[in-house]
Amino acid sequence: MVADIDMPTSDFSRRTFLAATSTAASAARVHGANEKIRLGLIGCGGRGRHLLRMAKAAGGAEPVALCDAWSQRSDEVAAAVQKDFPGTAPRQFADYRKLLESKEVDAVIVASTDHWHSRMAVDAMRAGKDVFVEKPMTSMPMQGHDVVRAQRETGRVVQVGVQQRSISHFIEAKQRFFDSGVIGPVHLVRTWWNANGGYLTKVPAGMETKPEGLDWNAVLGWLPKRPWNPQMYFNRFAYWEFSTGGQTGGLFVHMVDVVHWYLGLTRPLSAVALGGIYQYDDGRDTADNINFILDYPKKVNVTFEATITDMIPQESADIVFFGEKGRLSIFRYGYRFLPAGGGEPITAKGGLEPAHMGNFLDCVRSRQRPNATALDGHYGAMACHIGNLAYQKRQRVLWDSKWDV
Repeated sequence: MVADIDMPTSDFSRRTFLAATSTAASAARVHGANEKIRLGLIGCGGRGRHLLRMAKAAGGAEPVALCDAWSQRSDEVAAAVQKDFPGTAPRQFADYRKLLESKEVDAVIVASTDHWHSRMAVDAMRAGKDVFVEKPMTSMPMQGHDVVRAQRETGRVVQVGVQQRSISHFIEAKQRFFDSGVIGPVHLVRTWWNANGGYLTKVPAGMETKPEGLDWNAVLGWLPKRPWNPQMYFNRFAYWEFSTGGQTGGLFVHMVDVVHWYLGLTRPLSAVALGGIYQYDDGRDTADNINFILDYPKKVNVTFEATITDMIPQESADIVFFGEKGRLSIFRYGYRFLPAGGGEPITAKGGLEPAHMGNFLDCVRSRQRPNATALDGHYGAMACHIGNLAYQKRQRVLWDSKWDV
């Protein structure tokens, strides 16, 4: 396990891009209201493809550049782009730094493995690009400082991929129950996300030997070099180095971000955790069953549970706020509020929307603050990091002031 060892500092990024920052930033286009944003995609796996679909649904964007360490994935996305965005023929790059040098790219989507998120985001900002970076924004605690610093120094737009902040029923529930005070003080929030099939991804047949056109060393990047490992590549959430604790950084990060947003929280006071590999002894080193308890100022406890033992999709994910005046259950299905004194439940249906990508593209044009900032991304990821440290150390971990930004 390596989650408590920080990545080397961003000196490499600074050496590469700082000299060009002033000219790149000053040369960035001023976008008109109807002008398309020229996007570069770094990471052409399933998540990157989804985010391009969201960009198409939101409108106002054109993918002009693609980058992936596996040429097959880049080729597949290039073909999809030409179908979904008629007349567009995106350039393809094997090295993301070459993509960032392109003057044709206004903004980038970072959809790589977790350990690359912060470095690629920083490098993109230093190259004068706005950034949509997938969650978790960081894979280790101190990486958030580099991202926030780069955003403040360059003034680039950074949107973190915790899309609940832009989904209409989440916004409505915040205004209706929290901003109004209807729910009252909240002292306990339970979160859980079970049965997520992405954490049991199978290796495709024939991948025992590394395929042609896949640069395994580029995938590893700053991580220790090792022989080709198809299980690690295709089932990345099962490994600490490629993910932020597996289910914690992949799932809890969404939920705790909603808690931070609704309750105005940032730093937990401490965390405890228990769990382990109870079922899938398949080479993974992240837990297949995990529980967190985080305590926060304002007398709030936040819990998280995740399992890939129970793969029943019904009622597999929820965020439940227990307030003095009522209880709110909310996630992507919608919400349900129960008044403490009785009465009819208040409900609303939900669903995934392209609004988060739309908010990012709007902010690229307007230069306004996006819904999920780099600072939000830092503290959301830190809630996962402190829980991961508690799990690894098998003891209560207190917040360290060096994590403050």
